[in-house]
Amino acid sequence: MNEVLLELRGLSRSFGDRVAVGPLDLAIHRGELFCLVGASGCGKSTLLRLLAGLEPPDAGRILFEGRDITDAPPHLRPLNLMFQSYALFPHLSVRNNIAFGLRQARLAPAEIAQRVEAMLALLHLEDCADRHPRQISGGQRQRVALARALARRPPLLLLDEPLGALDRKLREATREELRRLQAELGTTFVLVTHDQEEALSLATRMAVMSAGHLLQIGTPHEIYTRPARREVAEFLGRVNLIEAVVDRCTEEQLECSAAGGLALRAHSPAALVPGESLHLALRPESIRLSPSDSSLNSNPHLDHGPDRDPDPRPNHDRGVVTGISYLGNHSLLAITGRSHRRWLVQVGNDRATQNLPAVGDDVGLSWDTEAMVVLGA
Repeated sequence: MNEVLLELRGLSRSFGDRVAVGPLDLAIHRGELFCLVGASGCGKSTLLRLLAGLEPPDAGRILFEGRDITDAPPHLRPLNLMFQSYALFPHLSVRNNIAFGLRQARLAPAEIAQRVEAMLALLHLEDCADRHPRQISGGQRQRVALARALARRPPLLLLDEPLGALDRKLREATREELRRLQAELGTTFVLVTHDQEEALSLATRMAVMSAGHLLQIGTPHEIYTRPARREVAEFLGRVNLIEAVVDRCTEEQLECSAAGGLALRAHSPAALVPGESLHLALRPESIRLSPSDSSLNSNPHLDHGPDRDPDPRPNHDRGVVTGISYLGNHSLLAITGRSHRRWLVQVGNDRATQNLPAVGDDVGLSWDTEAMVVLGA
């Protein structure tokens, strides 16, 4: 997994005055399922076209196994591209769509037949092998396009929004199919998507892209739990963003203040200067709720008055529930804090959490130091 298969060095592409990509550097390892994720117009599809040879770069190099392929035409590059539209030939059967690239490569008829049958079996397409694209479902067309791309056994497969045309249920099922295929075949996948959930669930490693640049590269867990920048934290899932000012910074802990008299503690990745402004990120699932106001007498840490002991947790607030969104296996609560901040809190919808607060309830909120992430500029 650590062997570099594809390397980009200073790659850039502009259209008139608009910079679409770069300059950027990126190394993709052999056997990875690498996802490029970002909002529409961020440059991810242009980057994929640069890799495929469908767009020429203005500057930079593309290396495959150390060999420069920057100027190689698309048909001489050791990779295949699966288009978002699938680009199936409507006049050819499923079988002949899969065989098309193999015939173009002038493989022997026996070899073509063997590979086509293997792809039909691998992607469960045997029952529709003699049908035409118009006679099969969207999910089946997606699998035909994937089978055609994989039939030539490329060491690298580029996929441009491959699941975008599918409904949610089919998209989730096809994700599992993609993951299974990639693991079984060992082919390196580079997949472009704007769907954060898709990238987080599929990728072994991923990059978040914005305005032609790579904001952060890492595993899904690394990027979700420790976003490096505000744009990354906001793009991947829900997040509470807090503007604060540094009060004190030591090697172990950062102490800072936010609006509404909110005192916060976090771990800092670098030494910060008192008075310095910063942003902190806190995921909704990292916040714990305390019982409602009716239980304050048995939960004195919720009362921050002068006659009460301070909350023993490092970070806390108290507020009123203003909205609840039921989302299946969890609910999302909107809470207006005593600090006048609007919090998002995620709670699981299981038997252990049946006694959820209702709109209008007074609740306590608390979270650990490790849950707070200091964001870069």
